[in-house]
Amino acid sequence: MNEYTLVIGNKAYSSWSLRPWLLMKHAGIAFGETRISLYQIDAKENLLRHSGAGKVPVLQHGDLTIWDSLAICEYLAEKHPDKQLWPMKASVRAQARSVSAEMHSGFASLRNHMPMNVRRKIPNRAATPEASADIARIQTIWEDCRSRHAKAGAFLFGEFSIADAMYAPVVSRFHTYEVPLSAASAAYSQTILALPAFRQWVAEANAETEVAPQYE
Repeated sequence: MNEYTLVIGNKAYSSWSLRPWLLMKHAGIAFGETRISLYQIDAKENLLRHSGAGKVPVLQHGDLTIWDSLAICEYLAEKHPDKQLWPMKASVRAQARSVSAEMHSGFASLRNHMPMNVRRKIPNRAATPEASADIARIQTIWEDCRSRHAKAGAFLFGEFSIADAMYAPVVSRFHTYEVPLSAASAAYSQTILALPAFRQWVAEANAETEVAPQYE
């Protein structure tokens, strides 16, 4: 029996679900998975059975329930220090937390204009000025992180961390909508897209049968 259960939404569309799922898969933290289709009549009722927030993701660990993606990642980092889910150096860890928190609370225009759909390519969608500003800011973050930590590895802070899990849905969005990227941002995106855990998520999304027209 798995120690953890992760409650998630549709893999085709649920960007918040992807974050802790990818982190746990890549880090080798075993978990059971409960998937709730978010676009069915009984979705809210089913979600409320797992969390009063009525949203995904939700991590269940014994009697404990955690219902926010970044809080889940933080909890896992504390429970599994051997996995080094945050950078080891305090100053680098602070930067990783900063960019993760900015992702967690920001970029609403990008989210709204370019919703996640890992099953499709939707090229030629002109970005709004607000979405373009979000895209530019994200690339600035990626380029700065990569310039500082390139010698340590291919991820934002060298080794894979929570920060990479937080930005993985953005990588997916940029891929879906064929957003033009700088060389550094494109290289980083390919690193995430090539992860076995990310490829597994996409494969399982392609096996889903539900369709949400608003994201197609």
